[in-house]
Amino acid sequence: MKPEPNFARFRKALTRQGEPDRVPLAEAGVDYDVKCAFLGRPIQGVADEVDFWVKAGYDFVPIQAGFREVFWPHHLSRKRSEKASEMTHRKQGNYTVYEGGTSERAWAPEGRGMITNWEEFHAFPWPKAEDLDYSVIEESKACLPEGMKVVVYMGYIYTSVWWLMGFETFCFALKENPGLVEAVQEKIKEIQSQALKIVVGFDHLGAVWHPDDIAYSEALIISPSYLRRYVFPWYKWAADLCGQRGLPVIYHSDGKLNEVIPDIIDCGFSALHPIEPKAMDIAELKRQYGKELCLIGNIDLGYTLTRGTPAEVEEEVKQRIRDVGPGGGYCVGSSNSVTSYVPLANFNAMREATFKYGRYPLQI
Repeated sequence: MKPEPNFARFRKALTRQGEPDRVPLAEAGVDYDVKCAFLGRPIQGVADEVDFWVKAGYDFVPIQAGFREVFWPHHLSRKRSEKASEMTHRKQGNYTVYEGGTSERAWAPEGRGMITNWEEFHAFPWPKAEDLDYSVIEESKACLPEGMKVVVYMGYIYTSVWWLMGFETFCFALKENPGLVEAVQEKIKEIQSQALKIVVGFDHLGAVWHPDDIAYSEALIISPSYLRRYVFPWYKWAADLCGQRGLPVIYHSDGKLNEVIPDIIDCGFSALHPIEPKAMDIAELKRQYGKELCLIGNIDLGYTLTRGTPAEVEEEVKQRIRDVGPGGGYCVGSSNSVTSYVPLANFNAMREATFKYGRYPLQI
């Protein structure tokens, strides 16, 4: 089938307003190598980026904005942070199954980051929200086909703090220098608040996606009390701002979130992503929270998408749609993002299985 973009389909799933025409596809990100292989050409501009999401069958184009750009700029960004390479560890390696053989990976400092004391806090070149790069969002408007919108992902209210400080420094500072942690946290929220106010002004924006990993596969990384004091209030403010403009909001965190799912709902989030399979049972989440949250993702990156066969991918997608799709409120996607070690055949199998089995009324 030739998929036609229809943001109303995705929005209906996000807002749990019943069953759309079919189960939507949803990803916050697909690695560059996968996109190029799918299109059969390099992605050299915003028009190519939009073309990928249209042809792959998505109803929106995800675009990054806000403070996250300081750490890891979008590959099409015109403004590249001079500090990005200093704030992350980077390494070229054989992380891809695609032609070329190498790609770059970046990760946050485990020990000491760039802000470990008050002197470094004051010396850090904090960006102004209006100086961050919104060019990809701006340029996408002219490229979007009818019925398609952009979804901007921002977040990083908690994650940005420990990325700047280094995780060990952050943890010790929670006890030894809590004022510094709070100052970094408040500065991040100040920048992100202004950035979000800019983002919601784009009339081709359909939703806002907030990634902020607060858990691993067995538990939360940080105390719920910290999240309830410093993180969740900002997300509630952000959801209220988006709600005033009729924009659904999506929350992303890997790991086991059961302890704080009521908090996530109270913040005003419409949907939860990516439902890591080894951390949470998506069918049980549907039973408990299906009226409050749309569930996105859960197709396993640990084995199925990365090391399984296309037939295994198809079967897993079919099972998820059977278990979670009835009544709407589910979008098929990976259990994080489509990485460069996901073979193209498996990515296509996930898409095609959604088109095959996801049409309502479900017949599986």
